[in-house]
Amino acid sequence: MNLTLDAATPVLVQGITGRAARQHSRLMRGYGTNIVAGTSSKTDIADVEGVPVYSDCAAAVAATGAVASIAMVPALSVADAVEEAIAAGLKLIVTITEGVPVHDAMRIKRRAAAAGATWIGASTPGLCVPGKTKLGFLPDAALLPGSLGIMSKSGTLSYEVCYRLKQRGLGQSAWIGVGGDLVKGTRFPDLLPHFANDPGTSAVVVVGEIGGTEEEDMAAAMTALGFDKPVFALIAGSRAREGVTMGHAGALVHGSSGSVGSKIEAIAAAGGHAFTDIGALVAAVSARMGG
Repeated sequence: MNLTLDAATPVLVQGITGRAARQHSRLMRGYGTNIVAGTSSKTDIADVEGVPVYSDCAAAVAATGAVASIAMVPALSVADAVEEAIAAGLKLIVTITEGVPVHDAMRIKRRAAAAGATWIGASTPGLCVPGKTKLGFLPDAALLPGSLGIMSKSGTLSYEVCYRLKQRGLGQSAWIGVGGDLVKGTRFPDLLPHFANDPGTSAVVVVGEIGGTEEEDMAAAMTALGFDKPVFALIAGSRAREGVTMGHAGALVHGSSGSVGSKIEAIAAAGGHAFTDIGALVAAVSARMGG
C-alpha cells in the first residue's frame, strides 16, 4: 500500500476548478496538505488561489512532481480520471464521488492493481495522517495525532467514533475511509499489513457494518498475518430489519453471511473485539489505550 504520507507529499487535485473542489482544496491546504497542482478541462483558468492548473495529469506531474491525486469529478468521469492519473505514474489515487457505476469501478480496480497503484474509493471521505496531510473532507474537529489506525466503511460513523475518542485524548496514526461500495479499490484486509508494519500504530479501530464479507475477510487476514495489535471493531446495523435496503451498495446480507453474528464471531476468533454500540466501542478502546 502506498500510504507513506507527510506534510511534504506533493498532491494533485483533479477537477480543481469545480465549486466543491475549490472549497475542499482550500480546506485541505488550510490543514497543511501540500497541493502543488490541479487539472481541469477549462483551459482558460491558469490557477486556483495560487495552485497552478494543467490540462492533464501528465503535464501536472512533469511540472510539479506530484505523487498522489484526489479526484473531485462527476461519477461518470471518475474512471477516466483514474486512468489518466495511473498513466501519469501516480501511485496513490483517492476518489470521493458517490454513484460510480460498478462496471467502472471494476475497470479501475483492474487498472490500479496492474499498475501497482493504491486506489481509495470508489466513494470515500478520504484519508488523513493527522497533523501532516489530508486528502478528502474528514472533519478537522475529529482529527488528532495519535496511535490509533482507523479504517472505516462509513464516513459519518467514523466521524462520531473519532470525535468521541479525541475527547478522551486518543488520536489517529492514520485514518482511511475505504467506503461502502460494492466494488472498491481498498478493503479492510488490504490495510492490515500497513498498520502491522507502522511503528506509529499501537491499535486499530474498524468502523464496519452488516453486509458483505469484508470484516470476515479482515479477520482471516488477522490470523494469516499473526496480527498482534489490538483490534476494536464497530459493526453497525444490528437493528436493521431483514429486507430493508441499506445505504451502502456493499451492505448485502445473504443468509448468515454478512450478518452481525457472523462478523462478531469471526473477529473474536481472530483475537479482536467487536461491538454493535459506539459507546461500548469507545469505552473499550479508552480502557485499553488509557484514554
